[in-house]
Amino acid sequence: MGEKVVAGAVDLSDRQRYRRKLRQCLDGFVRLLDEGRFDRPKNLMGLEIELNLAGSDGLPVMMNKEVLERIASHDFQTELGMFNLEVNIAPHRLGGRVLDRLAEELRTGLNYAERKANEVAAGIMMIGILPTLGREHLVSRNLSDVDRYALLNDQIVAARGEDFVLDIEGVERLNCTAASIAPEAACTSVQLHLQVTPGRFAAVWNAAQAIAAAQVAVGANAPFLFGRELWRESRPPLFLQSTDTRPPELQAQGVRPRTWFGERWISSPRDLFEENLRYFPALLPICDDEDPQRVLDAGGVPHLAELVLHNGTVYRWNRPVYGIANGVPHLRVENRVLPAGPTVTDVVANAAFYYGLVRALAEEARPVWARLPFEAAARNFDAACRHGIEARLRWPRRGRHGTTEVPAVSLVRDELLPLAAAGLDAWGVEPADRDLYLGVIEERCKRRMNGASWQATTYHRALERGLDRDAALAATTRRYRELMHSGEPVHTWPVGLREPALPLG
Repeated sequence: MGEKVVAGAVDLSDRQRYRRKLRQCLDGFVRLLDEGRFDRPKNLMGLEIELNLAGSDGLPVMMNKEVLERIASHDFQTELGMFNLEVNIAPHRLGGRVLDRLAEELRTGLNYAERKANEVAAGIMMIGILPTLGREHLVSRNLSDVDRYALLNDQIVAARGEDFVLDIEGVERLNCTAASIAPEAACTSVQLHLQVTPGRFAAVWNAAQAIAAAQVAVGANAPFLFGRELWRESRPPLFLQSTDTRPPELQAQGVRPRTWFGERWISSPRDLFEENLRYFPALLPICDDEDPQRVLDAGGVPHLAELVLHNGTVYRWNRPVYGIANGVPHLRVENRVLPAGPTVTDVVANAAFYYGLVRALAEEARPVWARLPFEAAARNFDAACRHGIEARLRWPRRGRHGTTEVPAVSLVRDELLPLAAAGLDAWGVEPADRDLYLGVIEERCKRRMNGASWQATTYHRALERGLDRDAALAATTRRYRELMHSGEPVHTWPVGLREPALPLG
């Protein structure tokens, strides 16, 4: 949520006024759609990565302010926790050598940030959840000192009216409570943006929803939280529970959570913005003075600030985004399912898989969402988060009616990778780059190895060598960081610790 928000008291009239302004913004948005005012196709993509700061011992360090002061670049910003940063890559046009250019920009930026972090005895880590995070780290005093985070925390806590319950059962079970939204800061992700026209938006969003499970299966990288081995991608259940404004009674009534996969395929971007207004009360009822209809009547483009702010507090895994660039409004699909890391090569490979696949599926004559029930897509997402690269997913039968359950690795290798290659060709991506980065995904499937499986296997080998739980997690984190900086994709990483786990007698 990048909007500038000033903390302050919120009274009853603020919420009523905000609701009216949201309705006015939605009417303005619909008018923009009806009048065909949105930007024409530019094949633009963008990328954001959330990062962790860790010390040489593998433990988190609460120093994002000091590190950002040394980095001194608008490309790097604060995130929710004091051990978090975010790096933003400028939009690129899909085509040519875009994947290689993206990788080079990321390496350059992250290497620079690493050098600056080292000046204060910290280091950069790209990982879905830092394995060494403990409950003592994820408390309100470790939230970044930014007004919008303080206000967001206050409003979510007030809406819930009681402690948050974290209850995740995976390989092991975690059950605890939290007094703030600070546990959300454990979740560090990659966000992939794709600018689309209104006419193409529904097809691209539906395609992104359909493939979310496959993305997570091959890209999972968050198996640990608070010293427990949970799901292979533990971010989604953690994010849901740590931002859940619903006490148990509202959950039992079927009230929708703010962290949401959704419940249906759509036919227009209007569907998602309307749902956000219909189902979710305002968390940050902050109004500006813009009258969207008056701006439109004068031939201008409204900022729709309330709609944008509200949209940023509904945490869909594929989120609709309204923006303005050079005075022209545009729409983006923001894909938020992937964890950060493990390496730049892995991040770009995940991006290549997504952008290629979403293009191919959005252009199919008989789209996958016409053959796959939405409920099956949602169950697939849950299965991929739980089991990672070992998940089994339901998918339409080729050339026949109905769906069948298949191993995720088989679905990706046999059906989705060829589609992703065709999609990258349609974007005009250089064939050598296409083959290089999609080859990374293929090798993960062949070896059944992604970030989560490497972390889990290395951790268990550390336990077998005599380390206790905390020491094994710290050693796994240190080894991960070392291999991450080597730059080689995770499927090539040697499993286990390099250094002796116990002192030689």
